[in-house]
Parts: sequence; structure tokens; C-alpha cells
Amino acid sequence: MSNFDFDLFVIGGGSGGVRAARFAADLGKRVAIAEKQALGGTCVNVGCIPKKLFSYAAHFSSDFSDAKGFGWSSGKPSFSWHDLLTNKNREIERLNEIYERLLVNSGVHIIRGHASLQTKQSVSVEGHTYTAKNILVAVGGKPEIPEFPGCEHVISSDEAFYLKELPQKVLVVGGGYIAVEFASIFNGLGCDTSQLYRGDLFLRGFDFDARTFLANQIRESGIDLQFNCSINEITKQDDRLTANFSSGEEVSCDLIMYATGRTPLTENLGLEKLGIKVDSKNAIAVDENYRTNIDTVLAIGDVTDRVNLTPVALAEAMTVVSHLFGDGKKRVDYNLIPSAVFSLPNLATVGLTEEEAREKHKEIKIFISEFKPLKHTLTGNHERTLMKLVVDGESDLVVGAHMVGADAGESLQGIAVAMKAGATKALFDETIGIHPTSAEEWVTMRQPVIR
Repeated sequence: MSNFDFDLFVIGGGSGGVRAARFAADLGKRVAIAEKQALGGTCVNVGCIPKKLFSYAAHFSSDFSDAKGFGWSSGKPSFSWHDLLTNKNREIERLNEIYERLLVNSGVHIIRGHASLQTKQSVSVEGHTYTAKNILVAVGGKPEIPEFPGCEHVISSDEAFYLKELPQKVLVVGGGYIAVEFASIFNGLGCDTSQLYRGDLFLRGFDFDARTFLANQIRESGIDLQFNCSINEITKQDDRLTANFSSGEEVSCDLIMYATGRTPLTENLGLEKLGIKVDSKNAIAVDENYRTNIDTVLAIGDVTDRVNLTPVALAEAMTVVSHLFGDGKKRVDYNLIPSAVFSLPNLATVGLTEEEAREKHKEIKIFISEFKPLKHTLTGNHERTLMKLVVDGESDLVVGAHMVGADAGESLQGIAVAMKAGATKALFDETIGIHPTSAEEWVTMRQPVIR
């Protein structure tokens, strides 16, 4: 029998931590998990799940309008922010309970409170010390708001999920996927919405054509989208905020949300005490097996700030369990990871952007289809769809796929499987499309774009 209290002690009850704890316990290991907040982490509580629910809610405004083109008529629809919040909270609480039940049923010991490292094989939680053969840090990240005059008046995405009232006029600051998604959410729910980004074009790192196309669609939806613009100062009078833009413009609004980045949640973890290395962004540095420079301490997920996606954290968790308690053969392949931005319309991507492909491959071919979806031929809605394939000209392999349009994430998941299997453009061309769907465009793009 081991002299340790546990074989594995997990710090952090988010998706990655819960997955590692459960599967280690299922292998008969003695496992504990410490979490001071609700189980499920960012994704379940203030991230993926509630954000997607809000995105669904925001889309109904256009759905009601579109219905007229198909013969439906009704009274003017009304929206209750209170009802949405109540229903969202009920669903999140249900998921919290499911996470707890999964852990309990697997035999995981749940410890409530803030955990910090004491030694390379011990953890302190609320004054109690626990020993473990291995410790896994999976505490995730948090929103980061820059310091500037009046920054105390802004909120982050975390607070946006619990607003008591829906504001009439909103400024969203940032150019990442969280900012883009929340601008669409506020706009769809009826708020007068502006989005500011200090760069030339938002969603840096995504394909340029997709970014440009989405920016045009977002402007068409009614969002005041301003690039090369930032806020110098915010002042508050009564319940109104006044933002002074770098352009010299002053704007009065009810709410300002900053979504300008996230940072690993490494404060008060005891990393310094053990000499665990972090990088310039304060992320925990790990090797290919997720071990820190202290071999008994491992880390996964957003706290390592590599690919900050929930499914990646889940895959990393499974790999850690394999290395600690299995045959150690499991690996996470960081190539061809699909992702989606749940803006309105959605943007989804897998593989290389055109810019990346041009740097990596000697010859590439670009195939693009831009069109009005069949649904909108009757609605009067100006929303359009973009699909793009990036192909290695020598091997004919499809190395990138990008889409802006309704349910883009649903469409790209299947494309990701095909690309993972090594699909060539010829195989796409040989595949029969499902007609009439937007997705059939993936297999009907025949002529490459001449750049």
C-alpha cells in the first residue's frame, strides 16, 4: 500500500481536471480533486456552454423576421432577459450536478476549497494537507483587463453572464473570439452594439478571407465595428459611462465589456515555492508528457496556454492518465484541431490558413464559394455564406478548410475528420453532395481562385 493519501491529486475542477480524475479513478487509483468554485470550470460556468445558449437566444431575432418570408405571421415578439438568465442558470446548475455525480460515482474524493502546492508531493486545502504520488494542475485561466483610467468601470465576459439588466447601449472591446461572439449576442438581443479593436482586422490567426468576410457580415447585421480604435479613458456619471476613443470620439453607453485576453490562473498555487517554471505569459511550462520541471507535478489545459479549447484539455487529460497509470502510448495530435467562433454568422476552421499554407507549401490552390443560402432567397435577409478550401498543389491534400455561415461548426466537424484521414481534393470532388444544402458546396468547388 502506498504511503501517500492519493495516487493522483487534481487541482481544478474544470473539464480537463474532472476528466483526468474520473478516468484515473476508474482504473482503481485513489484520486482527489480540489475546486473552490462550481464544478465544470470556465467552459460550463462562464464559457462555452452559457455563451452558446446566449448565441441561440440572440439568433431568434432574425429567425422571427425570416419566418415572414415563409408565410408565418404573429404579434411582435418580446424578449425577457430575466427568463433567459433563469433558464441558463438552471441548466448550468444541472451540469454542475452531473459533474459532481460523475466524480462521486467514479470514487473520486471531492475537496472544496483553494488548493496550493506545499511540496512536490503534498497539497494544502483550507489548512488541511494531503499527500499524493502525483499532482495535476488544471486550474484554467481568467479574463485579463488592462490598466487604464476608468478601467474599474468595465466588466469582463465572466460578469456578462450574470447582468441584472440587459443594457440598451454596449461597447465590446477586443478582437478575439470572445469579443466577436459577445458583440453578436448583445446585438441579437436588441442592444445598440459597438465593437472596438485596436488592430486592422479582428480574429488574428484565422484565415484572412474568412475574417474579412465575417467583418462585412457583422457590419451588415447592425454592429458598429471599428478597427484601429481603442479607449483611452472611461468616466462614470450616475449609471452612464462615457468612453473617450483614441480617435477623439466620445461615446456614452450603459455597459463596456473588455474581452482583450485571458491569463493562466496561477496566482497562489505555490509554484514559486517549488520552483516550477512559468513562461513570459505566466503559463506553466510542461514537456511532451505534461510534466513540469518537477517530475511529480503535471499541468494541462488553459493554465499551460497552448491550445485553449475544452476538447484539447479533455484529450490532454486522457493522455496524462495513460502516461501515469496506463501504457503511456496515447498522444495528443495538435495538428488539424477544428474550432469555431459562435458569432452571428458562425466562423469555423480546421487546418492551415491560406497565409500559413503559402509559407509551408511550395504550391497551393485556393477554392472559394460565396453565396446566398437557399433559406434566404425568401427571407430578405442579406446574410451570405463563405466556404474555402486550401489545397497543397503537389500532393492534392486538403490542408485547410474555412467557413463563415449558419452552423459553420456543424459543417466543419465532418471536414476535420476527412482531413485527418488524409482526404485529397480529388476525393472531395468524387463525393456526392447532399442537395439542397450549403454543405454540398464542399464537394462542388471545381475551379481554383487565381490570386
